Amino acid sequence: MTEEIIAEIRKPEASRRLERREALVVRWAEKLATDFRTVDDAFKAELREHFSDAEFVELGMMIGQYLSFGRLLVMLGRHKAACEIYTPRG
Repeated sequence: MTEEIIAEIRKPEASRRLERREALVVRWAEKLATDFRTVDDAFKAELREHFSDAEFVELGMMIGQYLSFGRLLVMLGRHKAACEIYTPRG
């Protein structure tokens, strides 16, 4: 992942300039983080149009892993230090 892609992810969805697959993964992660019930059959069908079964499972596992780890960091009070790692310098 490049700094340019990270910068795009931080923008509102309507103004992001991401490849289709990247945009879908970001939207999926946001849905899982904020309200997983919004991942309906139509959205799953859209994901499956662009990702193989293996990719679908791997992406779901990675999203879940990072969401859980982020929540653990917040619970432990270490999230600010972790965020510094990903903050662009300059």
